[in-house]
Amino acid sequence: LFLSTSLQPWPKSTENLSLDTSCFSSPPVNFLQELPSYRSIARRRTTVHSRDKQSGTLLKSTDSYSSQLEDRIAENLSSQSLRNYALNISEKRRLRDIQETQMKYLSEWDQWKRYSSKSWKRFLEKAREMTTHLELWREDIRSIEGKFGTGIQSYFSFLRFLVLLNLVIFLIIFMLVLLPILLTKYKITNSSFVLIPFKDTDIQCTVYPVSSSGLIYFYSYIIDLLSGTGFLEETSLFYGHYTIDGVKFQNFTYDLPLAYLISTIAYLALSLLWIVKRSVEGFKINLIRSEEHFQSYCNKIFAGWDFCITNRSMADLKHSSLRYELRADLEEERIRQKIAERTSEETIRIYSLRLFLNCIVLAVLGACFYAIYVATVFSQEHMKKEIDKMVFGENLLILYLPSIVITLANFITPMIFAKIIRYEDYSPGFEIRLTILRCVFMRLATICVLVFTLGSKITSCDDDTCDLCGYNQKLYPCWETQVGQEMYKLMIFDFIIVLAVTLFVDFPRKLLVTYCSSWKLIQCWGQQEFAIPDNVLGIVYGQTICWIGAFFSPLLPAIATLKFIIIFYVKEWSLLYTCRPSPRPFRASNSNFFFLLVLLIGLCLAIIPLTISISRIPSSKACGPFTNFNTTWEVIPKTVSTFPSSLQSFIHGVTSEAFAVPFFMIICLIMFYFIALAGAHKRVVIQLREQLSLVRKHSQRGKVVYSWEGVKLLQPSLTTTSPKLSSLIH
Repeated sequence: LFLSTSLQPWPKSTENLSLDTSCFSSPPVNFLQELPSYRSIARRRTTVHSRDKQSGTLLKSTDSYSSQLEDRIAENLSSQSLRNYALNISEKRRLRDIQETQMKYLSEWDQWKRYSSKSWKRFLEKAREMTTHLELWREDIRSIEGKFGTGIQSYFSFLRFLVLLNLVIFLIIFMLVLLPILLTKYKITNSSFVLIPFKDTDIQCTVYPVSSSGLIYFYSYIIDLLSGTGFLEETSLFYGHYTIDGVKFQNFTYDLPLAYLISTIAYLALSLLWIVKRSVEGFKINLIRSEEHFQSYCNKIFAGWDFCITNRSMADLKHSSLRYELRADLEEERIRQKIAERTSEETIRIYSLRLFLNCIVLAVLGACFYAIYVATVFSQEHMKKEIDKMVFGENLLILYLPSIVITLANFITPMIFAKIIRYEDYSPGFEIRLTILRCVFMRLATICVLVFTLGSKITSCDDDTCDLCGYNQKLYPCWETQVGQEMYKLMIFDFIIVLAVTLFVDFPRKLLVTYCSSWKLIQCWGQQEFAIPDNVLGIVYGQTICWIGAFFSPLLPAIATLKFIIIFYVKEWSLLYTCRPSPRPFRASNSNFFFLLVLLIGLCLAIIPLTISISRIPSSKACGPFTNFNTTWEVIPKTVSTFPSSLQSFIHGVTSEAFAVPFFMIICLIMFYFIALAGAHKRVVIQLREQLSLVRKHSQRGKVVYSWEGVKLLQPSLTTTSPKLSSLIH
């Protein structure tokens, strides 16, 4: 980081915006030298300069600061390309000459290393260009970006990321669980199944009557496809199909229970690392974009235009969105001023009102959760009745009652939250964030309520079967399969709702707006808006279902992949022909950070019920690969017990409290160090902004150079600025 000012007069010609820095005489700010990053750069620069002085390659310059800047750029050329520097062509050519001159004085080994490094970087750039042509939906997303801007494009890019994520999850489960079974089942390899050895278990716990209504009615297959019962219950779609202990190959025995559990841990860990990696990139961008109000106004006015837009109507929409953002900023400024002028009585009144309204929000959430609980209990108790005595509609209503209640709750509560937030007297930006946060909690918490309701029904019973088997074997002989069926029904019903809303709501609404626009009711109704937050919450809801259900239904990620592919084309068609972009911009839509943050919340909520199911609830004794284990997690200690004694001692030592406590303390110290370092950098940024404010006051008398990482130059001529722009800058 570098900042220097000079009160010398401006040169008459501003054509040469190069490294002519003879007028800069003040040294860099001293407090930057206290940063560890600055010290490491200084050490590296000292090493490079001493090496260059020994070989006689350090170029002389009449201006000391210009020489330092050129040396700094020249020494970075080995790691970065010239195209990354904000310099004109003549300066880039001069730097290239400097680089070639320095190359002559290097040893043959150093020359070979530089040439090989350049060749490798050139190869990586070409390979990266080739891989961009293989991206999924590359042309479609580019077309959407050109017509509707980067905001809506980020939604479709996020949807593509979920397609790839689910595809990788399916491949992990397929390679670890399905492939050995298929190779043995179809006699592709010389292998055989290892049946689960008989254990001293009560015969009542091993009874598993597969629910099958036969082919008496014509709609049996439809019910089975929509609910996962019948013929689907016996397929590899659900947990109960994998009732084997392993696969015996010629030289080894494949442990299927261990592979089943490892596949679950693997896809959860992969999802977490992938999301965190992408979130860190977006967090860096958001951290850089965190700005003061003055910078926010300047960025919207001078750098707010989206040059990806090529459509006239979308350009008009972008104009209106910029106007809306400026109005929102003015409204937020008005509210801040109103808060500053608020009396103590008004403060008590508004906080009392907010407390009352938040109680209403909690009451709405509690009512929704209770309705989901009642619907789940009713559905589970009546689902075991004879299907023959039910008509088609009644049967589907009983099966899909929890899914229907959850969908209605997700549809009604956002409208209630939008009405309540108007009376809480928040700024427009905070209103959007708080409403989205409440909707996120509502959507994801409904899934957890459903899962925990099923867990409570599984572990409670009226007779002695809970003491005998550890769970309600009478109602849930294979409870993992039935939980998988619930996740399957949620996935299918969510997909049906997306298709139904697009085809039977948005499309007729578009026809009415187009051909009956003279009607006042239609004018008030208007065309459906493509709201980015609502669509993002919808696909995050579906992805959370997939994470929870993949353990109980191993093929659910494949269904989710197919579902998101179809949703991509449905949403693209809906955007192009039935919906219009929202005129109220979503500020977090320019990057995927908000989307990934919501997705990370969904992953954390999905891990909680999975962890409880694996470690606490007894596994089914009638189906699945864990029938001989009290819980699913017991396969890990059993596998560790087969290791050599030295390895067992090492694993027990690593997992003991004696190792965990010091490790946790070291992690906390490292975390505190980085927190302190971040605070130091934040204080440096504040001081830099204060210096920039001082520089602005002398901008008409001096020249400013702002160099970030030693290279970027800024040399504006404010004397030619229009009066309106000059007043805005001041």
